[in-house]
Amino acid sequence: MPYAPPPDLSQLSLAEIADLAAAQVPLPVERWNPEETGDSEMRIAADGRWYHQGGKIRRPAMVRAFSTLLRREANGGFALVTPRQKLSIIVEDTPFLAVEVESEGAGPARRLAFRLNTDHLVIASALHPLEFSTTDGQPRPLLTVRPGLLARLARPVYYQLMEWVMAEDADPPGLYSDGAFFALHVTE
Repeated sequence: MPYAPPPDLSQLSLAEIADLAAAQVPLPVERWNPEETGDSEMRIAADGRWYHQGGKIRRPAMVRAFSTLLRREANGGFALVTPRQKLSIIVEDTPFLAVEVESEGAGPARRLAFRLNTDHLVIASALHPLEFSTTDGQPRPLLTVRPGLLARLARPVYYQLMEWVMAEDADPPGLYSDGAFFALHVTE
């Protein structure tokens, strides 16, 4: 099937985005335990770009497909997993980057939808929490995509969230999404 770019989030309601996100059924990679193992010779750079044998993977459909096979290993590493094979992959920072955010509602009725660099959609919720921390004094906002797999929020996405946090003026500072509250308590 040819790669079709996702719809423009700004043209969709959050209900429509939530339906699209729910239709993205993840593969059961956590249940697969293949005997054949190896090295994928792949790496996900800190900027979210994927590389194979040093060359950038230029086809978005390939990156999207590989991203569905990704899982976090018990040793902290990452692997691409199929029922027959498990291949290690280097992840320099986080495996995903949240590159776009849309918001609908306010206060406890707010819902936040994120588009990842792989074009997957994630609604922030108790199952997909937002986490605000710092690394070396710099903000490090994260979104859980799947168990053990995080997306770092791109700077413009983070700034947009901070505008909404300031407008909400909650105590403690933070935002709701899909019924869950995410406090902006920054941890080191």
